[in-house]
Amino acid sequence: MSDPAKPSRKRALSRSAARLAAVQALYQMDATRIGLDEVIAEFGKYRFGLRDGLGDRAEGEVPAEPDEAFFADLLRGVVRQQDEVDGLISGHLPEGWRLSRLDSTLLAILRAGTYELIARRDVPFKVVINEYVDITHAFFAGEEPGLVNGILDRLAHELGRAHGK
Repeated sequence: MSDPAKPSRKRALSRSAARLAAVQALYQMDATRIGLDEVIAEFGKYRFGLRDGLGDRAEGEVPAEPDEAFFADLLRGVVRQQDEVDGLISGHLPEGWRLSRLDSTLLAILRAGTYELIARRDVPFKVVINEYVDITHAFFAGEEPGLVNGILDRLAHELGRAHGK
């Protein structure tokens, strides 16, 4: 019998796909200045259903559709709390670094992960960190995954998430 408190594999893959899409949408918003509602509508109409979920799948397993509500929550939350999110990220960058120094994709990853740590207490902090480190690996081969891991881990501790709070 499965544990009802544990999310199903399909739900986990659906949320992974939503996180990746959210990072892409945040990047697109930054690069093109497209609005929040417009990017949510665009992803829903043109991109969802055409992409694979992030993560390992068993052979023959159907790719998960992104969880559109989770995707929209991530985007709306980052935009709504961007000053707080950016302040938290800035406070954990290596000495002498500024947000403006970060690659736009890396900044989108950190913003989504930070928002999720702040607001999505229903998601274990280790899941949040692992998911965004995996996304970072999809875009970068250098030191960036370690940077994301370090910043999100320190934020989880600062926010009391690492102690189950």
